[in-house]
Amino acid sequence: MMEELEFRRLADTALDALKRHLILREEEQDAVFEVEEQNGVLNVLFEELAGKFVITPNTPVRQIWISALSTSFKLDWDQAAGAFVLPRTGEQLTPLVDRLIDDFCRSS
Repeated sequence: MMEELEFRRLADTALDALKRHLILREEEQDAVFEVEEQNGVLNVLFEELAGKFVITPNTPVRQIWISALSTSFKLDWDQAAGAFVLPRTGEQLTPLVDRLIDDFCRSS
């Protein structure tokens, strides 16, 4: 298993990149969400659509967890990809969150 300090470094880097990406997306004219960070946890809030995604590192199991669309998505570090990846689909963190946001907006 990956050392805790290495996981924290990788998770912090991945979540920071995701936060920057989401802030850029939030600034788009038709953005329907806002992103907040609280104690290392990213929250994507959909005010008009009454929804919320929570993205958090889970250090004991060395995963990044996303709670969205009434589902929990658990991403593992993939050394070959150099990214956190959802094992069942191969999606990396940022593209996965983009897809979940788009799916949520279409279904609401």
